Amino acid sequence: MTQIRLYLDEDTMDSDLIMALRLRNVNVVSTGEAQMLSRSDEEQLQWAYDHQRVIYSFNARDFYRIHTNFIEKRQEHSGIILGFQNYSIGEQMRRILRIIATKSAEEMKNQIEFLSAWGE
Repeated sequence: MTQIRLYLDEDTMDSDLIMALRLRNVNVVSTGEAQMLSRSDEEQLQWAYDHQRVIYSFNARDFYRIHTNFIEKRQEHSGIILGFQNYSIGEQMRRILRIIATKSAEEMKNQIEFLSAWGE
């Protein structure tokens, strides 16, 4: 069972969130660190797959559509976590940590998780 490794897109790559996750031993990289700024959502998802990372984004509508298209075409992705901008950094971190504690990287393959489902 492999632990989830995260890839934060441009919407979610807040330095405070990255630091908070890293302090809790989460393997996380941002689009800036990956030199993927301004790339399409499809390119971001492909990069995440190529590097065995679950993407975290606030862009729920587009990533849900892309996920559906991937599944219909029998393409694979490493998983998608979708959040909302109204969550504080602490709330995002707690919910992401719950997902990581509960699901393996293998269980996230071709799946979407919404942070809203991982509250207290």
